[in-house]
Amino acid sequence: MSIFEYNGSAIVAMAGKECVAIASDLRFGVQLQTLATDYKKIYKIHDQLFIGLAGLGTDAQTLHQRFTLKHNLYKLREERDIKPSAFGQLVSATLYEKRFGPYFCAPVIAGLEPDGMPYLCGMDSIGAMETAKDFMVAGTATDSLLGICESLWRPDMEAEELFETVSQALLSGQDRDCLAGWGAVVYVITKDKVVARTLKGRMD
Repeated sequence: MSIFEYNGSAIVAMAGKECVAIASDLRFGVQLQTLATDYKKIYKIHDQLFIGLAGLGTDAQTLHQRFTLKHNLYKLREERDIKPSAFGQLVSATLYEKRFGPYFCAPVIAGLEPDGMPYLCGMDSIGAMETAKDFMVAGTATDSLLGICESLWRPDMEAEELFETVSQALLSGQDRDCLAGWGAVVYVITKDKVVARTLKGRMD
């Protein structure tokens, strides 16, 4: 078993019309043994920017602390919140500087740019970046998530439809992976609010 699959994870981010959603499963396991069912893999950087960290749980927590520190320093210096596109570059550089002994994490970044445009990007453990206009997935359930997202996603969805789509995609995808599941948490980001919902999934 790969070290990236040790704790299990399923993360999906999806873009809509001036809104963006990011969701993850809630399982925390050690290989095939489930230890916790309330482990959120999505972290808030600021109101318009969230990051999902798939992979090894300990490295995810370390990276979240480093990104929070770097964003706070950026905010002190620039006197504004960091843009999602700039944060993507920051995450990529942070991972790449540890490329010879990498963090075992695959980040997914979802946010709204100041002009309201959705921003999605994902990368591997050494910061090789990939942006997307539709959706981005990470974790142990990527194969099934990609298929269901390609079937369900369509352009210019409003916030409620986006929530429904990302929820159905994640629940369907994680049900086909024994290392992810046990419910989900979904964040829908619009320019004036963030709505967080917890979903019940199959408990097996």
